[in-house]
Amino acid sequence: MRYFPAFLDIRDRPVLVVGGMENAARKVRLLRKAHARVVVVARRLDDELAALARDGGIEHIARCFKYYDVPGKAAVIAATGRGDVDEAVAKVTRPRDVPVNVVDRPWACTFITPAIVDRDPLTIGISSAGAAPVLARRIREKLEAMLPARIGELTGFAESFREAVANRLPPGPQRLRFWERFFDSAVADDVLAGREAKAREGMMRLVNGEATEAETGQVAIVGAGPGDPDLLTFKAVRFLQRADVVVHDRLVPAEIVDYARRDAERIDVGKAPGAHAKTQDEINDLLIRHARAGAKVVRLKGGDPFVFGRGGEEVAALRAAGVQVELVPGITAATGCAAAAGIPLTHRDHAHAVTFVTGHAASRDQEPDWAALARANHTLAIYMGVATAERVAERLIAHGLSPDTPAAIVENGTTADERVLPTQLAALGQTVAAQGVRGPAMLIIGQVAAFAEGARQTAAAAPVHVQPRALALQG
Repeated sequence: MRYFPAFLDIRDRPVLVVGGMENAARKVRLLRKAHARVVVVARRLDDELAALARDGGIEHIARCFKYYDVPGKAAVIAATGRGDVDEAVAKVTRPRDVPVNVVDRPWACTFITPAIVDRDPLTIGISSAGAAPVLARRIREKLEAMLPARIGELTGFAESFREAVANRLPPGPQRLRFWERFFDSAVADDVLAGREAKAREGMMRLVNGEATEAETGQVAIVGAGPGDPDLLTFKAVRFLQRADVVVHDRLVPAEIVDYARRDAERIDVGKAPGAHAKTQDEINDLLIRHARAGAKVVRLKGGDPFVFGRGGEEVAALRAAGVQVELVPGITAATGCAAAAGIPLTHRDHAHAVTFVTGHAASRDQEPDWAALARANHTLAIYMGVATAERVAERLIAHGLSPDTPAAIVENGTTADERVLPTQLAALGQTVAAQGVRGPAMLIIGQVAAFAEGARQTAAAAPVHVQPRALALQG
């Protein structure tokens, strides 16, 4: 490697920045985060640096750089934006054994500043040795996205217990195993979730050797989103990558399940219509059994677990059994599929409200409030409605909704197999049948459905002829 990676302690030490414009301001921001005493040499300052100078945040020397500015400095940064001037600063600085950085000229540097992930006190530097700084920034962005927001708090929390752990455990494998166990524990999860008081109680039990393996088991009920792996939340990915056991539904794509680590046990409890692999009680018992055995379990459910996903039932069963539960919501099918199809669920001119409803509620023995669902300026997002699409249309028309109300069927929304089928309310059931809709589909009914991508082209190319009055039933 060309550069030896190191972190320099510049707290309360003077660092010289040569230059007063944006290049210099970017470096000054970083130096101030590291609590350096920043000295800026420049004839003029931009507005940001001028304000810092007025407020005492930096020391400003209003003149050109001189060689005698270098001695006594912890580091020098040349950032005038003029290559000849910056390289001259480096030439003067190097013989004095003071680290020097020249912006955008790695060959003139004795140190370079990497792309930085700052989760104080945790700091990650990514360097390409100046060869591809944009690539280093891209990698930083990916790391920023992967790291929990409170990872810095977790670092500080662990530091606060270092002495206690050192007093109890000798250096070596035993102490190492303790910290490995801690960072995989429910205590660490409590810190990351902001439950510090609970975390400190749990940490004291760990330090005193009181926590059992069973106490470290937990279940995270995680929403997998509508199908596109890129729509997973960062928190969902984090839990998947730490899980010992993943209990997933049939509709969760394999690409999402594969985010779990390779040695995790994967259990498919998928429920297909008419062929339920496991009952809900069996699934609850499965989750409880694995958690009590000390495993970290992810219950992975399509969409959002708490929108027609029976997540609430599982939470109740787990809490009744004394199992710790984490709740990780996902993008629900209604919002994901509507966005994929270009449909706004609400719109200032067309829809003042949206209702999520399940198609199961359209069965004859479980009637919803059709009159409320058929009101104007309202969007209906219907889950699991393929089998009852015709009856849904009949009942809504019977209760006053116009037969020509725009509708859209979004099949396998957000995935590579997505189909968007614009239609009208009166033709909803016929469109489902004629187009052979078989996969999971969201039905969207209301004026906003006219925004569905390809609506005009589809309607012109393949109109569906219906007799609206024939569909209407006596309400």
